Amino acid sequence: MVSELEQLAGSVMVCGFPGVEAPSEIRSWLADDSVAGLILFKRNIDDVQQTAELITSCTATQDPSLPILVCVDQEGGRVARFGDPILKLPAMRKLAEAADPELTTSAGAVLACQLRAIGINLDFAPVLDVDTNPDNPVIGDRAFGSTPQVVIEHALAFADGLHAGGVLSCGKHFPGHGDTDLDSHLALPTLRHDRERLEHVELPPFRAAVGRLPSIMTAHVVFDAFDSAPATISHRVIVELLRNEIGYDGVVFTDDLEMKALSALYPIEESGLLAIEAGCDILLICSDLEAAGKLREALAREADRHQAFRDKLEEARSRADALRQRVTTLPPPMSLENALDHAKVRALWERLGQLE
Repeated sequence: MVSELEQLAGSVMVCGFPGVEAPSEIRSWLADDSVAGLILFKRNIDDVQQTAELITSCTATQDPSLPILVCVDQEGGRVARFGDPILKLPAMRKLAEAADPELTTSAGAVLACQLRAIGINLDFAPVLDVDTNPDNPVIGDRAFGSTPQVVIEHALAFADGLHAGGVLSCGKHFPGHGDTDLDSHLALPTLRHDRERLEHVELPPFRAAVGRLPSIMTAHVVFDAFDSAPATISHRVIVELLRNEIGYDGVVFTDDLEMKALSALYPIEESGLLAIEAGCDILLICSDLEAAGKLREALAREADRHQAFRDKLEEARSRADALRQRVTTLPPPMSLENALDHAKVRALWERLGQLE
């Protein structure tokens, strides 16, 4: 039986796993309500029916008033975990170049309708990064544009569409990954711009997200203007800037703690503690269940030793639970058959095909 502190620790974690069937560890954590949610990747997906059955099996024991977060990165372009028959969206930059925010909203809504029918309730989209560096190896055409105005217009439109279709959104990657020259999956980037530049380019989309997007994801990037530590583990970035100055009160996800930008510096059980100390709410561990188990134990131990850390975990759980409860307020899913083939889907396929 899981302890109270282990349950508290797990309630601020979203985990991924290998294969098309949920391992016993995940099923045990789900049964004990000691994990906030799951994230799926291509490795978990054979086809939409299998994925729907996988999600149903994982969520069968959940409290309907506190649904498990079932998450995916389905942006469009090169970042898409599902293929046919899920709506194929172009890269977000291509979508924004149509200069039609209503089309962007429709794209988000139809995609969300399909994802929700499968069982997904949170999409790690839209990208709020501003694409200002042609040598950026990880963002590029994932961004809606090279100016904050274009990014704001289309990112918020896409998020509105996701919500209308029954899926929560998550803006990424705070405070901005658009001008880095390294991929944080592989190394730790540093952005050396001064505060004035960040205020004019990187930060406006995140300011616009206040009150509009229920969650934001951090960047494993050092911003010299704020701190020498990566943003994910920086109290100055998460609490002082995002919470206190910008006024964002939604959920803050870390990017995957397994990415080399952080994991080359700290074991996951240490970076997870640092992220909670910095003010993050949900820790993302995308594939390594052994590391996730060690992290849960480390969080529980720290909460047992230090009341101040336990208080931080309680605050993070409160936000995570509020996000989970928000799922119950979204439009209900339609049948998978209808979601995959109805008039709006066919019309949008045709329209998007003209953008290629």
